[in-house]
Amino acid sequence: MSKRKVRLAVIGTGGMANVHASKFAEISACQVVAAVDIDATRVGEFCRKHTILSAFASVDGLLAGADFDAVTIVTPDASHAPLAIRCLKAGKHVLCEKPLAANYPDARRMVAAARKAGVINMVNFSYRDWPCIQAVATLIRRGGLGEIRHVEASYLQAWLASKIWGDWRTTPAWLWRLSSRHGSLGVLGDVGVHIVDFATYPAGPISSVHCRLKTFPKAPDDRVGEYILDANDSAVLDVEFRNGAIGTIQTTRWAGGHANRLFLKIYGTKGSVEIDSDRTTTGYRLCAGKDLDLGKWKEVEARAVPNNYQRFVKSILTGVQDQPDFARGAEVQKILDVCFKSDAAHKPLAV
Repeated sequence: MSKRKVRLAVIGTGGMANVHASKFAEISACQVVAAVDIDATRVGEFCRKHTILSAFASVDGLLAGADFDAVTIVTPDASHAPLAIRCLKAGKHVLCEKPLAANYPDARRMVAAARKAGVINMVNFSYRDWPCIQAVATLIRRGGLGEIRHVEASYLQAWLASKIWGDWRTTPAWLWRLSSRHGSLGVLGDVGVHIVDFATYPAGPISSVHCRLKTFPKAPDDRVGEYILDANDSAVLDVEFRNGAIGTIQTTRWAGGHANRLFLKIYGTKGSVEIDSDRTTTGYRLCAGKDLDLGKWKEVEARAVPNNYQRFVKSILTGVQDQPDFARGAEVQKILDVCFKSDAAHKPLAV
């Protein structure tokens, strides 16, 4: 790897951008040199907090006024495609927050632009950073569970049922996630995108899905100030995988007692595996080999793995594209699009 530093700009300086800036600051081969936000006060405060020298009000201003190699895009979902494509056309490497785009056609445009530019492109499926999911994916690829037969997956949050992260009724950072007019695709687009990736990364691609979305009453007239609360807050997917396995993938914000729990269980002809983030993210439970006939589970510790930020920087320095790339982001986005269509049609649809 080259000893040069990757010069990076952060586009969007809201809450999650602070995580990006901090993670990139931990990488010796990376320097955050600029930030962009249409809110001058917010970008100024962000730059002071993270010791970033240059602040810009637009991506055009950034491209014209800064010397940099890559961007990380941490803006609302609908802006991902135009911002990423603008940067890709300028020859910049791009890490983009999930979901990759607001819909599959936009995601495909992003994939095409990245391929034409010939630059590194990644989507921030942050749970790929967990050692457990990387170890389980490797186990399955090597045939450790035999042929996959059944999958259970869920992503559970509690912030609609409790004040575990504060009162959502008074916080715009939560309220926008409940309003389609503010760019939200509901729980399916916000965290469902994560559990779809989390399940299909080890278990394989989905061939069909029957999705049910539900929006529950949450306030008088389903409104809080400017926010119309119409985005889905529970989703259940009945899926079939290309390898013939069937299963369920579900997500909700009503799961009191689970602040942020990802659960995955995969059953195969030679064994079963379980990930439960409420217990640990550095290991998993396995029932295989001689233990299968005894119904005995054992704890397996996984090796540490690089996070997405580290993989992104390394890919830029080596020129070797790592995962999850835009093509993977588009694959997951296609599943989400089919979910919305399936719910509207009240029937299963092919992916």
